[in-house]
Amino acid sequence: MNTQVASPETDQLFQQARTVLASGVSASLRMHAYLGKPLYMARGEGAWLVGVDGKRYLDFNLSNGAALLGHHHPSVQAAVAEGLEAGIIAATETPFHERLASCLVEIIPAAERVRFATVGSEVTAVAIRIARAATGRDRYLKFDGHFHGLSEPWLLKRRNTIGGAEAVTGSASKLIPSSGGVPTSQADDCVMIPFNDVPALEAAIDRHGDELAAIIVEPIHFNAGCIPPEQGFLECLRELTRQAGVILIFDEILSGFRTALGGVQAQYGVTPDLTTHAKALANGMPLASLSGKADLMELLAPAGPVSHSGTYSGHLLSVLAALATLEELGQPGCYETINATANWFYAELQAVFDRHALPVRVQGAGARFGVYFGRTEQVRTWADALAHDHDLNRRFAVKCIERGVYFHGYTTEGAPGHSGFSTAHTSEDFAFALTVIDDVCRELARG
Repeated sequence: MNTQVASPETDQLFQQARTVLASGVSASLRMHAYLGKPLYMARGEGAWLVGVDGKRYLDFNLSNGAALLGHHHPSVQAAVAEGLEAGIIAATETPFHERLASCLVEIIPAAERVRFATVGSEVTAVAIRIARAATGRDRYLKFDGHFHGLSEPWLLKRRNTIGGAEAVTGSASKLIPSSGGVPTSQADDCVMIPFNDVPALEAAIDRHGDELAAIIVEPIHFNAGCIPPEQGFLECLRELTRQAGVILIFDEILSGFRTALGGVQAQYGVTPDLTTHAKALANGMPLASLSGKADLMELLAPAGPVSHSGTYSGHLLSVLAALATLEELGQPGCYETINATANWFYAELQAVFDRHALPVRVQGAGARFGVYFGRTEQVRTWADALAHDHDLNRRFAVKCIERGVYFHGYTTEGAPGHSGFSTAHTSEDFAFALTVIDDVCRELARG
């Protein structure tokens, strides 16, 4: 069992990295917020990661949720090897692209046409572009804390997170950039309201409906841990957007394939106009997709006026990995097992916190979950997620990592972030995790 996080080897690596990499990392979230440095990994195998110093970690981050089948899955490895043998060709179509698109059209209710890209930020930006071209409108609505990538339209936040009508008309409607380098004028096109708030949604569409090109939503708000849609919310969202002629975009980059093969839209029976996928689509290989109604998707060039292209869009290695991934996820009983495991594990996890009288709320859906420290009541909104105990979260995560259980430190704008398990996690892995977490909670309860 690991007994510490620091080691001379990893400390030296970080010091060297800081002399050549901006902030010492290749992406900001690779800096573990609770450790003050990244974890350096040498390899992954199933549900486990192995650090460069030889320490083993049971992984509940899983490449930020991308590795739904776990690391080094044999079918995915074989598929990528096939692409390597073909010569790592790019910027050309292959029969595998059509095969993967056909598979997505079959399993995703909203998909009539598909376009591949490389990362999630790209396809969410293109989805808004299509909506604007289709409607002739410029503005869009998003929900507090919902993550749609790191391009300019999404790098905004409200000054505060109060709900109700004030979220539409009052001081809470004032948006500011959430990143340096984003002009304040970017906020002019965006309307932002709380998730799961039907009155605020109705007020926003009543006030801005004829200006809105699109509403984009994480149908399960995994960026805040795990906040499911309340009963009737997605149905109301679909009906109101249809009445107002607003394009409804489901961003299933985080939620896709976690609860059902067809995603949240298949699970809840609510069909959007456009859908974005990435992350688990290719089990960790860089691939994103935009899919939706044929008339909207055919607005993309070269058939239509909406620009989108890329040398690495639908890279062959990733397309082959995605085909292998979807074949595995489509096996009979796969999602019955995922959801049964989720129901059992989240209940056991909550029981550990309760047994030690720690104020913690576990919320999960399918293979992803959130752990909210300092809260025992249901987390319904972004504001609820922000009101968690950061220090208790930090102490928990660090003590787990010290003992070989890896929870990442996201703290996105102050929210706790999301964790998850893979199909590679075994009963022995879960037993190990629960034993470690029980030991950590016992120590935390002593103060």
